[in-house]
Amino acid sequence: MKLIHNYECDGRPLDELTEEDRFMVRFSKIPRLSQRISTLSFMGSFPESIQLIQPQLNAIIAASMSIRSSSKLKKILEIILAFGNYMNSSKRGAVYGFRLQSLDLLLDTKSTDRKQTLLHFIVNVIQEKYPEAQAFYTELHFLDKAALVSLDSIVQDVHALECSMEVTRREFSVEKHNPVLQTFLSSNTELLNSLLADGKTAQDVYESVVEYFGENSKTTPPSMFFPVFVRFIKVYKTSWLCIFFLLPSQHAGPCLLFQGSRLLQMDLIAELKKRQVSPLVREGKDGAIEDIITDLRNQPYRRADGGRRSAKWKPGQQLHVSSDISL
Repeated sequence: MKLIHNYECDGRPLDELTEEDRFMVRFSKIPRLSQRISTLSFMGSFPESIQLIQPQLNAIIAASMSIRSSSKLKKILEIILAFGNYMNSSKRGAVYGFRLQSLDLLLDTKSTDRKQTLLHFIVNVIQEKYPEAQAFYTELHFLDKAALVSLDSIVQDVHALECSMEVTRREFSVEKHNPVLQTFLSSNTELLNSLLADGKTAQDVYESVVEYFGENSKTTPPSMFFPVFVRFIKVYKTSWLCIFFLLPSQHAGPCLLFQGSRLLQMDLIAELKKRQVSPLVREGKDGAIEDIITDLRNQPYRRADGGRRSAKWKPGQQLHVSSDISL
């Protein structure tokens, strides 16, 4: 357009220009050309943008709300916490919770014959004593899809659509009788408002569920939060299949971690019942599952009553302690 302007200022004849250049001369005379091109581009890409953004917001909302409201998941985490407190009874007082990343450590702890893990034992306890919670993963939805969403980017995209819609409204205020603009605005304003509401909901429910589990939503994106549950569900299902299909002899009389595991199960159930009738009391330094595993790497497990059980522990990642979770 700058070249055309200079060409015209020099007084040179337009007839000498090619057909394409003559078209550009006429095209450059359109009032508010930049705004109109932006509006046309926005209108043309709007349906595709909605189809791209909406499923991602739906995944975040569904995954967050299902995790936050799942009673079976809470029971599973409660059992894990009670088991950790039982193992920890001789070292420090009961703890309020553990970091979600500690779920990854359940496979690091193996029996003395290295054939089974701490998770195998926990799955067996759940199967025998809490069968109503064993299919907890059926209450969790769209975790895989939500893990792929960049919530910050989606929120920015929604905001960009809102700004472009406002530009389109201003353009229509100048050309009130433009039927194309009128039809677009009447057909898509409510759709955008719904998308804006879903964007706000996705932010709120995600922040709520992350903070509920003691994490910081600003430093814990969906790509870090949801995969923890995806991995845990995967290893939980694998452990269940291993116990009840691949190892039928163990199912008849499991000795998954320690000798006399029936007694250990009874003690664990007692721990769970105690948690239901009395609040936890914090004594001294906060403990966590990862601290217990770290201690057990250095010395065999010793029960508070003097009974001795031993287990070997593979080195794994050591995580920070958190007591912010209320299960």
